Amino acid sequence: MTVDRNLGDDTGRRLPESGGTDALAAVDPDAADASTDRLTAGEGDGDGLAAGDRSPVLRAAGVHKSFGALEVLKGVDLTMRPHDVVCLIGSSGSGKSTLLRCCNLLERIEGGTIELFGHDLADERVDEDLVRRHTGMVFQSFNLFPHLRVLDNVTLAPRRVLGLQRKDAEDRARGLLQRIGLGDKAQEYPDRLSRGQQQRVAIVRSLAMQPRLLLLDEVTSALDPELVAEVLDLVGELARQGMTMLIATHEMGFAREVADTVCFLEGGVIVESGPPERIFGDPTEPATRRFLQRIFDAGRL
Repeated sequence: MTVDRNLGDDTGRRLPESGGTDALAAVDPDAADASTDRLTAGEGDGDGLAAGDRSPVLRAAGVHKSFGALEVLKGVDLTMRPHDVVCLIGSSGSGKSTLLRCCNLLERIEGGTIELFGHDLADERVDEDLVRRHTGMVFQSFNLFPHLRVLDNVTLAPRRVLGLQRKDAEDRARGLLQRIGLGDKAQEYPDRLSRGQQQRVAIVRSLAMQPRLLLLDEVTSALDPELVAEVLDLVGELARQGMTMLIATHEMGFAREVADTVCFLEGGVIVESGPPERIFGDPTEPATRRFLQRIFDAGRL
């Protein structure tokens, strides 16, 4: 599929402009009827998601992923619907980050299927750029462009990919920065911000693209303890506003507070999943109980 920067895709329909800057999510998750119904390069791409549809945003079935001889994902099953907040918990190396990266084609799976907005990501016609345009990814290490000011970091993709005029992109970015208390940092370079501020800018950069799904990979792991709360507060507000999010996290209290579903991963599989009150209050699997006991003993829950 060829992408016209003035249009959403070759259907001739514009990208959704709903949400503006008065909502941190910058998009109504139900209002993007044209934004995800075409992810492939050919015709007959499927129906996609209509406004208000509760069809799965993401469906993973039997997902396997290896790096050389090391099998990291060993048959992961997961379904997410609009407005769901799913937290992935588990020890380092359990497969959380790899699963996130497979969901926007930063990694390719070797077995099983991942469907995004009803499209099989293994389909050769799927346009990687369109997938990533609709799935915002926030990394552990921020990945801001050090040579660009904060405002330019946030507006670069909306201008280049969505085709927004500079003024429109900057108005959207300034509104988002103002909402997170960084309106006065728009002209600063990233290295002049605290690490917590940099991570909040990275989240806003993803939101400026009006994603339908936000992937957050251990977004507090590189932060000093006193900076964690400001980032978690922002993510919690997004959850309350209905943003669909898949979150890999070591912050158990946060997962218990914001998640609709918590998935415990160990050894590349989802051992147990369910509502947070059950997973944290009465887990059924011995492996889950052992993991949470270690967390409790360390004073992290």
